[in-house]
Amino acid sequence: MTTNVKKKIRVMVVDDHFVVRMGLSGSINLEADMIVESEASTGEQAIAMYREHQPDIVLMDLRLPAMSGTDATKIICQEFPTAAIIMLSTHDGEEDIYRSLQAGARTYLVKTAVRQELIDTIRAVHAGERRISASVGARLADRVTRPDLTAREMDVLGLIVKGRSNKEIASELSIAEVTVKLHVGHVLAKLGVNDRTQATTTALQRGIIRMD
Repeated sequence: MTTNVKKKIRVMVVDDHFVVRMGLSGSINLEADMIVESEASTGEQAIAMYREHQPDIVLMDLRLPAMSGTDATKIICQEFPTAAIIMLSTHDGEEDIYRSLQAGARTYLVKTAVRQELIDTIRAVHAGERRISASVGARLADRVTRPDLTAREMDVLGLIVKGRSNKEIASELSIAEVTVKLHVGHVLAKLGVNDRTQATTTALQRGIIRMD
């Protein structure tokens, strides 16, 4: 006589903070249908551990030392197209959300979410759903309607956030000052702002530029 035992959802937790990993793991292991099979504290470790264990679900921290959670997600999903990754972050900027989903994450969850939302999301993603909360969906909708900044415009915006003048930006990027002015105009227009101060505030709030 055989007993039909339902397999548990195998989870990998990726976070550079030990206490956070322990909290997430402890909470997940309380569920009868889940088990934390592996943990990692860096993006590089996450990739190596995924290759070794190939878990059903990955809880991936967005902010990791050296390699970001977004970059690790992209590499894992390129190698394992069926990987089911839930991005976790303390930030809810639309650019972070957009980049995470572009990298291959199935959904994006803010760490302030209640425990049951985390557990429900793990089950939903494991079942093949792409669960997006109303707040995350609203921010994502705002992002996808805006044109992308080019690589050069991102360089210029990064230096604007650092307080550089057009002359200083031109020197650092080895381009003409008139070209910088053109790029600044494009950046302001794409961000929907009127000046450099608003551009800086918007870039930081949306997660387009990070100062950490």
